[in-house]
Amino acid sequence: MTIRPDITAGQPLAPDSRRVALIHYWLVGMRGGEKVLEALCRMFPQADIYTHVHVPGRISETINAHRVITTSVSRLPFAPRLYQKYLPFMPRALEAIDLTGYDLVISSEAGPAKGVIPPPDAPHLCYVHSPMRYIWDQYHTYRGSAGPLARAMMPRMAHHLRTWDAASAGRVDGFVANSGHVAARVRKYWRREAEIVHPPVAVDRFAPVPRAERGDFYLWAGELAPYKRPDLAVEAFRRLGKPLVVIGGPEKRARQLAAAAPENIRFLGPASFEVLRDHLARCRALIFPGEEDFGIVPVEAMASGRPVIAYGRGGALDTVIGGETGLFFDDQSVEGLVDAVERFEASGIETIDPLHLAAHARRFDEAAFRSGIAASLAGLGVGAQAGALRPAPPREVPLRPGLALGLG
Repeated sequence: MTIRPDITAGQPLAPDSRRVALIHYWLVGMRGGEKVLEALCRMFPQADIYTHVHVPGRISETINAHRVITTSVSRLPFAPRLYQKYLPFMPRALEAIDLTGYDLVISSEAGPAKGVIPPPDAPHLCYVHSPMRYIWDQYHTYRGSAGPLARAMMPRMAHHLRTWDAASAGRVDGFVANSGHVAARVRKYWRREAEIVHPPVAVDRFAPVPRAERGDFYLWAGELAPYKRPDLAVEAFRRLGKPLVVIGGPEKRARQLAAAAPENIRFLGPASFEVLRDHLARCRALIFPGEEDFGIVPVEAMASGRPVIAYGRGGALDTVIGGETGLFFDDQSVEGLVDAVERFEASGIETIDPLHLAAHARRFDEAAFRSGIAASLAGLGVGAQAGALRPAPPREVPLRPGLALGLG
């Protein structure tokens, strides 16, 4: 199969994609994995999508415009809501997908997706958001928070899933990981090497503002999940007494944290995109105390011209440059974050040119993602001459009105 390696965002990569199969774990909402799938859909506009469960009302028009075929898991009772309970049925459901006649298979892996059986002459590229955390590195955490029945069943179920998960990695011709952090887990659990292609971030939707429009607050933003450590940010800023704005849901969790927070910490709940965009551009810095596989919010903050104070583990190591676009701390504790904020204010990083930060964020736009995927496919023999794989041309950073004056 020959594809045209056109890496311009929004243009199809292949002139005839009718024999391309995209495999995605489930389509029940629009999160980071689905944003990657959207970009793949734009690259292969006639590709078919295979997934375990599809809830069209929660999925973008870009994805829904494709032919979406669900596995047998979708026919199980209440699958749109209980799909994760049916994890043990997913390996067999994937192996039942008939991919006869497809020239290229691209799987999008976070839940089971890569375990399909491709035709012998069809290259299979797997984009890894993460090996299944609930059977690998986060197994004991998930089991500890499960109910009594699930806790009793998980050891046997997870053992069989691990065996299948590792074996099915042999059906993949090439792996691409979304960060060095995930590539290390691919190496650890599947004993395979993965190239790194960062997921596409919509950096064009963000821009710096003039210095006069900035506030004196710090910002924490994202889903209020325990592993993202909003509790750490709240406790650190309780001790610091400095203004902190927290954006994210669910609302119930936001109310719980707000009830015990001091007056210097404001909770805005699951705010609109415009509210998030405004606060990212006006904050002193983004506080990012969790360990994530990649982490889109730090890139959005830098695209807004603001630095990041991040825990020095996980995907942040791929996106933030210590001392240049932000500052790292190694001690994931209240004391460690308090010390990081104090070091940040003494370092002068806050005065870095916002345009420099925004330009750095452009390394993670969709054009860069498309270029990386095209290069990975070329490495599998899918593509035109290697010389045609050109990097995306540089583009100017968009500015909000009035930014040219008083920026520093």
